[in-house]
Amino acid sequence: MNPTDTSKHEPPPGDVSQVVEHLFRHEGAKMVAILTGIFGTEHLTLAEDVVQEALARALQTWPFYGVPKNPAAWIMRASRNLALDVVRRQKVFRNKEAEIVHLMERESPAQDDAIFPEQEIKDDRLRLMFVCCHPLVPTEAQVGLVLRTLCGFSVPEISRAFLTTDAAIAKRLTRAKQAIREAHIPFEIPAGEELARRLDAVLQSLYLLFNEGYKASSGEKLVREEICCEAIRLAGLLAEHPAGNQPKTHALLALMFLNAARTPSRVDADGNLLRLQEQDRSRWDQSMIARGMFHFAQSAAGEEITEYHLQAGIAACHCAARDYESTDWRQILGLYDRLVEFDDSPVVALNRAIVVANIHGPAAGLDAVAAIQGREKLESYYLLYAVLGEFEARLNDPLAAAGYFRKSLQLAETKSEQQFLSKRFRDCEERIPA
Repeated sequence: MNPTDTSKHEPPPGDVSQVVEHLFRHEGAKMVAILTGIFGTEHLTLAEDVVQEALARALQTWPFYGVPKNPAAWIMRASRNLALDVVRRQKVFRNKEAEIVHLMERESPAQDDAIFPEQEIKDDRLRLMFVCCHPLVPTEAQVGLVLRTLCGFSVPEISRAFLTTDAAIAKRLTRAKQAIREAHIPFEIPAGEELARRLDAVLQSLYLLFNEGYKASSGEKLVREEICCEAIRLAGLLAEHPAGNQPKTHALLALMFLNAARTPSRVDADGNLLRLQEQDRSRWDQSMIARGMFHFAQSAAGEEITEYHLQAGIAACHCAARDYESTDWRQILGLYDRLVEFDDSPVVALNRAIVVANIHGPAAGLDAVAAIQGREKLESYYLLYAVLGEFEARLNDPLAAAGYFRKSLQLAETKSEQQFLSKRFRDCEERIPA
């Protein structure tokens, strides 16, 4: 790390913090995985601290000496050197010091070349994924731990994503790391029956991670594309490995790609929410649709059908339709009928009611909502009232529709949803007879 190296270049003002932010997301998390493999899972927090220190040093030195030609390699090298200092200084590593130093002090042909082979990095990230989703890690903490350790998200970002406080997320992460430390969870990709159990937890975490990006719980933006991209990237990593190369992994990837393909058209130029029938389908990402269809075909191997298969099938129906009017709603309803056998949650039933209304009319949709088991669980869910408002508007009852849209507006968390619901409320109010 020679700061006077002429291969470095001066960044325009303000660029350094953006470069470091990108590295924190994409390279820092890789280094955390590598160091966790070397230190042991009981020292996960130490691995994070070392990488944080390396990124802090980049912020301190790069504005003066320029961004290195290969910033990722710089961060890797800085993290490794800091880690070596820690190992030599702390007594806890005394028995394994020689082994750890040997693992980290490998030579690379040039200063800007990567220290660790890409395949080794991929394997370590997969191992860390399975550690984060171990059954001994509290379920409510698993996704947050994935966001923190594998995606480089800060505590405030995670708390905003899950609509809770920084203190609550910090407590969850501390509890999760304590469970990992006390149980001495091995840094490995499990096999046999243990793989089957853990793989389901990993897939569920990635599914929840993607959903949070696709429809944010709160904030200015409806879609947080960076979270969607992280979920797709990690799921792709899983599908490439023999342990994760299973039909249900491909089904989840298909679902992610097919839904993410529609992202460019879900809001207008001003960030206002657009309903499916209002979206410009020419803006749907055809390359992502193609990749989604590829993984959907891969998911057909074997006999097992999962909820990921059914949800991917629903997404495929939407992507295959030329326009809203030509959507095969009956096929989608059939898929929802099977999905409720896997997931009888009120939210799935509410989505099914929308499909029923598109086939049999809004009155049938209202009946389907009334028949939802456990509907009381939806009482604080803004979409319940938005859906009821749409059905009443289609039945030409603007007074009832306005009441539902008002209630939905009170519960909505994202700015784009609030703007959309406010407009729907005003439209219905204007139609109420004097």
